[in-house]
Formats: sequence, structure tokens, C-alpha cells
Amino acid sequence: MGKFMEEFPLHWHVWHNEVTELRKELARLEHDLNEIGPRGRTPLHLAVTLGHLESVKVLLQFNADVNIENKKGWNVVQEAISTGDPELVQLILQHRDFQRAASRIGGIPELLEKLRQAPDFYVEMKWEFTSWVPLMSRLCPHDTYKVYKSGPNVRIDTTLIGFDNMNWIRGNRSYIFRNHEMAFSEVLEVQPYHDLARMTPSEDAIAARLTSPITTTYIDTDKIEFSRSKAGIWGWRHDKVEVINDYECKVFSASNVQLVTKTRTEHLTKEDKERNKADGAPFASPLQSLLGAAEQHEEKPEEQPVVNEEATFTNPTAIKPEEYFNKHIVLENRDVGRPKEVSSKIQKFRATLWLSENHPLSMQEQVLPIIDLMAISNAHFAKLRDFIMLQLPAGFPIKIGALEVTLMKPHSEMRIISFLTAQHSTA
Repeated sequence: MGKFMEEFPLHWHVWHNEVTELRKELARLEHDLNEIGPRGRTPLHLAVTLGHLESVKVLLQFNADVNIENKKGWNVVQEAISTGDPELVQLILQHRDFQRAASRIGGIPELLEKLRQAPDFYVEMKWEFTSWVPLMSRLCPHDTYKVYKSGPNVRIDTTLIGFDNMNWIRGNRSYIFRNHEMAFSEVLEVQPYHDLARMTPSEDAIAARLTSPITTTYIDTDKIEFSRSKAGIWGWRHDKVEVINDYECKVFSASNVQLVTKTRTEHLTKEDKERNKADGAPFASPLQSLLGAAEQHEEKPEEQPVVNEEATFTNPTAIKPEEYFNKHIVLENRDVGRPKEVSSKIQKFRATLWLSENHPLSMQEQVLPIIDLMAISNAHFAKLRDFIMLQLPAGFPIKIGALEVTLMKPHSEMRIISFLTAQHSTA
């Protein structure tokens, strides 16, 4: 017992909901507030999963990170929703938005400083989804981001705003980053991020989350492999080279690209599940629903543990602390928290990359800081960054495309992103 308390003091006090002892340990400033415990959770993750509201409040007072994911890829907000506790969800959402706003404002100066040191430029980044399925092309989104960089100032123009009722909402929006500020051309006032009270979500927003499925989507990078594409006939094949936008590019293929979508519904009532199903494809984003017209997927309900007599709501298999904190004990499918109802959907793709070794822009110094700026407030850019940050072959990605792998169905082509350099300046 003492060994585990010494090794993971914050987790230990959270497990027992010992608020006074937890506060004392945190006040000593000797421990990593966001340390990952033996089962892949931070102290805050564990407190939320166990429904220990008092411990959650103490950890948040010391600014525990709300945005970290646990070992299985679920963030703190998603685990809070799983408990079904509206007070806990409200508290976590409030601090998440507060931390995101603080990070957004705090991270911009560093990114702009990186850009200030790089040559000025103008670049267009075009992305589009196309489909071979009849009548589906008109539903496919597309946009061209126009990026202007001058000194430490950046402007990004976009026309795709959102999605509503199977229609992509279009308008003209500009993101302007100037010195230490960020503004939208449509918004005149930037709310201060230091006011936590202003981040409190509405009751309607909380109710909507508690009556909707929890969904997470990610690219499984573990099995992705890159290889040079070949051209020519058998016996006379050579490495494929193509010219894209006047740049000679080496062509690479990426295999085993998988887009994984996991959905949890354990917090929903039977009525919630039926209503969501009646509303149509509630377990997917609009883009995922679109791709579902020609997808190959696997539904994998998670195996449920056996509940015994000593079980509690947040410890349904009566795991003892000496079991939980001993990393050498295999828990199989036993875990803390409400028993999960999880289904997984896997979409498989073949990707093609066109890489130029003589492109005037630098991915590290010019393009990635732009993507980082947009990723602060745009989930699509965050996912694009995750893909680009893979161990890609050498060269600047002029174009990246993906083709969905389907069986006995028309293919749904996805040209995810193209870098189209209309003009650039190195002055």
C-alpha cells in the first residue's frame, strides 16, 4: 500500500477522494500534476472517471490539464460526459474552454515570432473531397485557404464556415494574426481569456452533450508505410516522377492508412439512443456521414466486464487499489468508470504524396507555423498537422491525396490537401 502511495501520491489520494491530503501534496509542488498513472490516466482523468467531484475541483484549482487524452484516446470532457453528471460536465467544459483560450492567446506570439524570422510569402492551400457516387459530388466540401505572410503578421482567408442540414455553409472569413493578437474579420471584440466565469457553458449545451453520443476520430499511424510509386511496364519500371504546378515531384504511396471512429453511448437512455438513430447518422460528423456512402467499416462493440456484488457505479468490477496501482497485474477487460458501450468504425485508405525537393517554401519554417496557428481553433487543421508530422519522405508536399478502399462498391476519392503556390516572395 505504502509503495503505491509513494509512487503515485496524487493518483492515490484521488482514488480515495482524500481532498485534504491531495491539496497538501499539490501545494508542495513536488509532483507532476499531469503524470500518467499505471493505467494510462492523469490524476484528473482518474478523478473524473471515478466521479470524485471534490478531487476534480482541487485538481482544476491547480490548473490540471483538461485536454490530455488517456491511454485509450479519450479526453477528460468525454469521460465526464460518460458519468452523466451535469455538474461535473459543466465544470470540466468551463475549465477546458478557459485553458484553450489561454493557450490560444499564449501560443500565438511564439508562432508569429517563428514566422517573422522566415521570408515573406503568399500561398494557397486547396483541399477538396470528390466522389464517384452519383449526386454525391455536390455534397462534397472544398475550399482554398489563401495565406498572406508579411513580417510577423499573417492573414488567412477561407470561405467554408460550417455544415447545416446537409448543406455546407459558405461565407467570407479572415483570420488575422497581428503581433500578439488574433482577430476574425467578422468579430470586433476579443473576449479576455482570464475571466473563468465567462466560460461557463449554458444548461442547454450541457444537456445536448449528455443526450448525444461521444465520438472521437483519429488516424491510426502505427501501420502506415511509405514507398516510391513506380511507372512503366513490367521489367522496365522506374520511380515515378510527375510535374505538379510546375514543380517536379517524386510520387510516393502510403499504405495501411486507417481513419478510426469510436463512439460511446453508455450515458444515453434508451429514448436518447432511439431519438439519435431517428435523426439520422448521429454517431458521425457530417464529413464522416458523407464518406459513409461508400465505406468499408467494422462495428466492434466492446466486451463488457462481469459485475460482482462489491461493485459500485464508478467501479463496476470492484477493482481494489492494490490491483489498480500494480502495473504487473493484468486486469483483462476490467476497469474503473461506468461500463463502456463502444463501437468502432474503420475506414481504410490508400494515400498518394507528391513531394518536391526544390520548392521555395520551407515546411518547418513557413507552412507548419501557419497550420499550427489554424490548429489552435480548427480541428481540421489539427488533424492535417498530425498527418504531416508523420515521418514523411523528404520533400515539400505539393499535393496529398487519398483513395478510400472499398469492397464491391464505387470508390470515393478524397483529395485531402493540395499546396498550390500561386506566388511567393523571399524579400
